[in-house]
Amino acid sequence: MKRNLILYLILSGFVFVNAQTKKIEFTQYKLGNGLNVILHKDNTTPIVAVSVLYHVGSKNEDPDRTGFAHFFEHLMFEGSPNIARGEYFKIIESNGGTDNANTTFDRTYYFEILPSNNLALGLWLESERMLHLKIDSIGVETQRKVVKEEKKQRLDNEPYGSLLEKIFSNAYKVHPYRWTPIGKEQYIDKASIPEFMAFYKKYYVPDNATLTIAGDIDIDQAKQLIKKYFSEIPKGNIKINRPTEVEPVKTAEVRETVYDNVQLPLVCETYHIPAQGTQDSYAINMLTTLLSSGESSRLVKEIKDKQQKALYVGTVPLAMEDPGVFIVYGLPNIGGKAEDLEAAFDAEIAKVKENLISETEFQKIRNQVETEFVTKNSSVAGIAESLADYSVYFKDANLINTEIERYMKVTREDIKRVADKYLTKENRVVLYYLPKSMEKK
Repeated sequence: MKRNLILYLILSGFVFVNAQTKKIEFTQYKLGNGLNVILHKDNTTPIVAVSVLYHVGSKNEDPDRTGFAHFFEHLMFEGSPNIARGEYFKIIESNGGTDNANTTFDRTYYFEILPSNNLALGLWLESERMLHLKIDSIGVETQRKVVKEEKKQRLDNEPYGSLLEKIFSNAYKVHPYRWTPIGKEQYIDKASIPEFMAFYKKYYVPDNATLTIAGDIDIDQAKQLIKKYFSEIPKGNIKINRPTEVEPVKTAEVRETVYDNVQLPLVCETYHIPAQGTQDSYAINMLTTLLSSGESSRLVKEIKDKQQKALYVGTVPLAMEDPGVFIVYGLPNIGGKAEDLEAAFDAEIAKVKENLISETEFQKIRNQVETEFVTKNSSVAGIAESLADYSVYFKDANLINTEIERYMKVTREDIKRVADKYLTKENRVVLYYLPKSMEKK
């Protein structure tokens, strides 16, 4: 085992060094209508990733019309005057490609992975929905049903399905992160076609979009195709809503118990953390690696394996465009108490606050972060998404080559400091999910 571990570390280091010495080159420019364009050439394999990031997520919505960004994630596949209803996926699949989309609090992201000789097809499809998406009663009613069914299947009928909604509605009282991207179905039901049209004209415009192409391309040819399909799309003429609300600093712990159709309790601690890209956000990401990344991480090794108080434990740092949250959660072992698991979480967090982690543990975390960074940008799809994210959120696409340096500047003292600063009782929401049988009548 020891020899295998040493071999693994050597190979991991070899992969990292070679991957990092190969700088990810890209070309970036803007069209006259404001469309942000980023091109990355990689002729290794004959595939190309075409993506469009619209800088609109759930935080841009009207509080009385939540769920619009997610609704448009679906509606944008309804077609256009030149694409028949239901044909979008078929066109991609029949040409050997795949496509998908996702919505977050901060953005909506669409992408196609295609054989590189179909680059023009991907660009045409994206330009069609940017220029003249089909928004009519048939499409709207179809997607209303789809979105409600998705919520029903993925959230309402799933154990702990309301967890994300509970986390954010408790953690935020002022900032629009207080509602989640799935939104409220009653708002989607109430919304009219003119309201959907207004949202589309406001946010799904070239000057609120980043087009990224990565893969087997010729840069000059790609530029000509982009000009052909996107240059005549008019820029937006409606002021885009960028939230300015600042969530007040929490001064007291918030607690809620949810009795649900679950077999096992769930414990969730949620702490406020600074926005992505801030100095402390990098230390917090390394803190989560320390606590729950892999079988040798502290929470897994101590609480799950040694103490056997949990079936599962984990941490998730949701560092977003505005200040986000750090989530610690777990399922107690059968017969275990939620209170005992919460106490175990707090004890492990206290250890990080009280003592510097060892140099050996620190180096292991650095290696894990390096490997994760390289893996994220090891495919054309990953590169396309990273370039778009860095450009939109940080105004610096070249962070795809340099952000790892920010992680490497984090010290053991920084990890201890952020744990002490942010993982406090007055800065958190504690949720218990308990079986309905435990509810007192």
